[in-house]
Amino acid sequence: MNYNPAEIKLFKRLSTPAKIQDYLNGLKFNFEKQGETCYSPRMVIKNKTAHCMEGAMFAAAALDFCGARPWVVDLRSIKPQDDDHVIAVFKQFNCFGAISKTNHGVLRYREPVYKTLRELIMSYFHEYFLNTGQKTLREYSDLVDLKIFDYLDWRTSKEHLFAIPQKLDKVKHHKILLPQQIKNLRPADKIEIQTGKITEYK
Repeated sequence: MNYNPAEIKLFKRLSTPAKIQDYLNGLKFNFEKQGETCYSPRMVIKNKTAHCMEGAMFAAAALDFCGARPWVVDLRSIKPQDDDHVIAVFKQFNCFGAISKTNHGVLRYREPVYKTLRELIMSYFHEYFLNTGQKTLREYSDLVDLKIFDYLDWRTSKEHLFAIPQKLDKVKHHKILLPQQIKNLRPADKIEIQTGKITEYK
């Protein structure tokens, strides 16, 4: 995997999903002010910044270092109104949990208490809405093991890894709502919208 001594020391310290999440929370959010990026875990460590895709790959690398599967999942929303979100997924106690990098007060870490992947994904549903209150989460991908990208040296590459989110967008996704359920959705209310606007970084 070609990690350097400093990276090995860091990953040894990030020995649980909770510790990985705490580390990600300590990184500034990557607003891509100089253009789109898709940093490898090595570059996330170097630049001390990450957006959701980069955070998910970093978390997957840390999980992989601990002997877990480096799984990520794509959450697909209504486009172009809203953005997709990518999470790293892990299993403990035969249940699913998630690690997530976000600038908002929602769509964050999930404890490993969900019996199925769908159950985990649905825990994000009511938090996934626009400033209008429209709830936008519609699909989620199969689990993707990032080891399929070992040929890209995804853990340590100095190059941007745009091929990974492009692949995520193409893997099988599962719809979470029936058409009649979509029509029946109640918008998030004013206090929910206000809460959803809380951010860590401006």
